[in-house]
Amino acid sequence: MCAAACALLGILVAQPAGAELVGREQALAALTGADVEARRAAALELGKVGTMGDAGALLDALYDDDEVVRSLAETAVWQVWMRSGDARADALLASGIRRMENGQMGAAVDDFTRAIEIQPEFAEGWNKRATAYYLMGDLEQSLHDCDEVIRRNPNHFGALSGYGLIYVQRGELERALEYFERALAINPNLEGVQQSIELIEYRLGKEGKRSI
Repeated sequence: MCAAACALLGILVAQPAGAELVGREQALAALTGADVEARRAAALELGKVGTMGDAGALLDALYDDDEVVRSLAETAVWQVWMRSGDARADALLASGIRRMENGQMGAAVDDFTRAIEIQPEFAEGWNKRATAYYLMGDLEQSLHDCDEVIRRNPNHFGALSGYGLIYVQRGELERALEYFERALAINPNLEGVQQSIELIEYRLGKEGKRSI
């Protein structure tokens, strides 16, 4: 899940002007270098060819001084997370996303379930199914699937945001705040999550549960 539950990330981005694409190893090295254009190109390249092992470097880049690098790194993280290593599971994930976008939630759940059966450790399969269940109003099943995501990918800021959304729906604002804060600590660029935190803190302050 993500801060806006129906926003399915993994968007295509344009290559930064003047940047030259490099290989994976060179991209990892360039991602922490002084040249901002090289960092932008590196994040873009890792989105195309990066592996799960590269996710940590991309998560670090979410704190880059350059806004473009941060944006490209966030997109690249999602692209890496959406690759299971199995073509069948990846195809089912893509099919499920298309069906979810078209409002075919039951069929989307079926696709995500089949992807999970093929690759049980595929965290993004669980995450997308959590999103579908959330949109269907099945909060308990969505919570279960979020648990499965975090077991496999503790840094999944989308699933952590998903917990927050679920607990807001359940009226458990303090628990929602905890998960939103955890998501923001991993990815400080989640504007919607930041706004949710501010609203919850205000609400809790009004209720006397936290100082405003």
